[in-house]
Amino acid sequence: MKKTILTALVLLSFATGARSQFRVNMGNDSPIRKLQIAEMAITNLYVDTLSEEKLVEDAIRGMLEKLDPHSAYSTAKETKSMNESLQGSFEGIGVQFNMIEDTLLVIQPVVNGPSEKVGIMAGDRIVTVNDSSIAGVKMSKEEIMKRLRGKKGTMVKLGIVRRGIADQLTFMVKRDKIPVHTLDAYYMIRPNIGYIRIGSFGATTYQEFIEALDTLEHQAQGQLAGLILDLQDNGGGYLQAAAQIANEFLQPGDIIVYTEGRATPRQDFRAQGSGRLRNGIPVAVLVNEYSASAAEIVTGALQDQDRGQVVGRRTFGKGLVQRPIEFADGSMMRLTVAHYYTPSGRCIQKPYVKGEKREYEEDIEKRFKHGELYSVDSIHFDDSLRYETIRLHRTVYGGGGIMPDFFVPLDTMQYTKFHRQLSAKSILINSNLRYVDKHRKSLQKQYPTFEAFQKGFEVPQSVIDEMVSEAEKQNLKPKDDEELRQSIPMLKAQFKALVARDLWDMSEYFAIINEQNHIVQRALQIIAPQ
Repeated sequence: MKKTILTALVLLSFATGARSQFRVNMGNDSPIRKLQIAEMAITNLYVDTLSEEKLVEDAIRGMLEKLDPHSAYSTAKETKSMNESLQGSFEGIGVQFNMIEDTLLVIQPVVNGPSEKVGIMAGDRIVTVNDSSIAGVKMSKEEIMKRLRGKKGTMVKLGIVRRGIADQLTFMVKRDKIPVHTLDAYYMIRPNIGYIRIGSFGATTYQEFIEALDTLEHQAQGQLAGLILDLQDNGGGYLQAAAQIANEFLQPGDIIVYTEGRATPRQDFRAQGSGRLRNGIPVAVLVNEYSASAAEIVTGALQDQDRGQVVGRRTFGKGLVQRPIEFADGSMMRLTVAHYYTPSGRCIQKPYVKGEKREYEEDIEKRFKHGELYSVDSIHFDDSLRYETIRLHRTVYGGGGIMPDFFVPLDTMQYTKFHRQLSAKSILINSNLRYVDKHRKSLQKQYPTFEAFQKGFEVPQSVIDEMVSEAEKQNLKPKDDEELRQSIPMLKAQFKALVARDLWDMSEYFAIINEQNHIVQRALQIIAPQ
């Protein structure tokens, strides 16, 4: 048996702001010693060969599975991928791409990124990486990304097929840090009314928000009269980033959120009074059933402080704070250490049973079946969960998500079953990719500006016919002519928005699709009544 050194005290530390420390008793009767002896016995005596690393990982996962639904373990690879999306950058070649017919199609090169600098263009097909084919070989998107990404400063050789050029082109690209944006879009949705959509809360969110606000105020010539802050489908992220955003709207000393746990003392996050939006303009915060965590912090702060109107549907209900505990091999455990509370004292964590994750994960489906997403009358709160907002003393409720001030039901007629099938089977996106690939130059010539495109472009009927034909080949058909008729308006709107995304960017996509978004349109009625 291998030699193992047992110490009387094990000192563990982890980084989250100030470094915290705790001691673990390793006496003869300690649970930790029992666990270690079990691991040693299994590793050294078990009949078959085992991976000690996997054995320990499984033990950690086993412990966490008996806790709340949000405590979790991630491998080094999973941790790196997760952190990249929140920390603001990754290292690679800098292209937005999608797969069409087993070939990587460049949607847009990142502005001033490595690929754009060497001449790679939207519409290019990357067919080889370092002389190895990635086209037509059924390679997964994850495997392709693995080949394209790499350490900053390393070189990668790309084989490119470009429409109109017979020979394959070769580009040598030096990998670099590629920014990951957490703001999905920002634009003037109406004269003097700004719109900002935050997709997640990461290390760069606040700076991105300020830059977006600068642009909107410039476009409004300093006369910004209202702001729509769209947090629909925002699953959260860094608490600190959420506090920074909320600070922009609140008065000095206003509480944004506070956290408290069994072994974690109460910590208050308060507005510093430096926010540019703390005085004045109407604000609407948009949420739905997938808005969670950090998104709920911002929403709860603005609602409780009576600084913004919340529009949409009840949020997810994640009121638990996780602390990252990092291991030497790069893996990480995210352990729930506290609840967070809105300014009025609401804990908006929805109920759960420890170790019962399946029921927790099916909560959204239960809301569908219960009718909550379609009718506000289906939502009932216990009086014990009743709270009041800080300034206007309006009634708000805790106990499971944030209920909006203005409820907007889900419209099942807007997205028909046939539409959802076309999206799920990638028929819609593939039709868009083929169309833009074929018509990119003519579209750019005909519509030199987005404004011209928005006003003048109409989706050809031939495109709809092509999608329906492709669906039939995959045994997908609308229930009847009426379902097809109901599907067409949203199919055309989404197709047009996707074309705008491919020719410009995500702000242009949302500028089109938001005209069909009932929550956005309700917010406009509230803060910019006609």
